[in-house]
Amino acid sequence: MDSSYAVGDLRVSDAEREPVIQRLQDAYAEGRLDEDEFDMRVQLAMTARTRNDLGAVTRDLVPVPRQPAALEGEAPTGEDRMLAAAAHAVAVPTLFVGPLVLMLVSGKRSQYVRRQAAEAVNFQVTLLLLTIVTFGVGGVVYAVAWVLSAIAAVFALTGQTFRYPWILRLVK
Repeated sequence: MDSSYAVGDLRVSDAEREPVIQRLQDAYAEGRLDEDEFDMRVQLAMTARTRNDLGAVTRDLVPVPRQPAALEGEAPTGEDRMLAAAAHAVAVPTLFVGPLVLMLVSGKRSQYVRRQAAEAVNFQVTLLLLTIVTFGVGGVVYAVAWVLSAIAAVFALTGQTFRYPWILRLVK
């Protein structure tokens, strides 16, 4: 058996592809990649055979510097988790108004509540714009919105961050 392979020549697994695809999604959300380039790079990551092939997909994407834990804030408290869950849940009857009020009132005290409430606001504004643009036909999507809001509320209750897929992130 020949063990002279370089580390970069080793074949990759699906588990090694997942963080690369997550990094591509983050870069796309940050505006570092346009949609076509994102699609192309995800395809390259999914078909990469070796670590060198996989590394080439994100080589030019400099990681965003992470803030130290002291600046990010501590783990969310029980109250923060409840308020974040409420931001997602109150969005069902009030659209974007309820999460916006929670973001403005409680977001100053807790970054976790602010991030989750902003996510709920962005989701509801995206749905509202979709409904307006499609002359009301997009309102059918609100049934899915209730399910996603419930899932997001459960994530928030457990202290995890939830990001809605395919939304406009207008509120930061």
